[in-house]
Amino acid sequence: MNTETKDLASPVLHDEQNRLDERQIRIDKVGVKGLRYPVRVRDKTHDHQDTIGLFNLSVDLPQEFKGTHMSRFLEVLNAHGREIDVMNISDILRELCTKLKSSSSHIEMEFPYFLEKKAPVTGAPGLVDYQVKFAAAMVAGHFELSVTVTVPVATLCPCSKAISERGAHNQRGYVTLTVKMGRKTVWIEDLVRIIEDSASCEIYSVLKRPDEKFVTEKAYDNPVFVEDLVRNVAQRLNAHPDLSWYRVEAENMESIHNHAAYAMIEKS
Repeated sequence: MNTETKDLASPVLHDEQNRLDERQIRIDKVGVKGLRYPVRVRDKTHDHQDTIGLFNLSVDLPQEFKGTHMSRFLEVLNAHGREIDVMNISDILRELCTKLKSSSSHIEMEFPYFLEKKAPVTGAPGLVDYQVKFAAAMVAGHFELSVTVTVPVATLCPCSKAISERGAHNQRGYVTLTVKMGRKTVWIEDLVRIIEDSASCEIYSVLKRPDEKFVTEKAYDNPVFVEDLVRNVAQRLNAHPDLSWYRVEAENMESIHNHAAYAMIEKS
């Protein structure tokens, strides 16, 4: 055997993470945060779309271990390639528990999701991006998944319309909806549609003059307070057969104030 090769292979590296910790304090979550990773998510119209996910991966750490093995989080994620969705995220969580000898594991994945929208009159196509977050956990073998979408909308003030002779102030608002997934998958596109149908008007990326006239007049015909906005969303969610829990938040970036208006409804 080559002497140089033997010298490189012979040392046994010490595993500091497995050393006994005598403080007897369990850690609820330990792992990696802020990991950017290319992913492919399911798309209702086009089967899938490629995007970039921002990951937080964690497990619990029993009190007897000094530390966890950070590289194993990446090994598990890499083993699944770029296909990350509600169909295989539970498998990733189970593998994290097994590989890191933990009783619970957690994944948070945030990513931009794009939908093609055609202008309402001219049909001019354009892409609108929505921020989406998956938060999944496996605790003692029980799997739970929530999905959060943040959707920009247009809102027009009912009070301003009622008291003004020439127009009404309007602004961009943001609705953040979190739902817990049950046995049936609820598409991101369907959640976006529920929110956009609840606002004064939806947002587009490409608008020609006939389209701009349409959305301006539609918003004027459908004024909503921030309170109306969350109630409209909640009413549609209450009628959805596959959603038992949700939290809906709305924030209007007021155009005539230096503060935002906010409302929230949570169904327990």
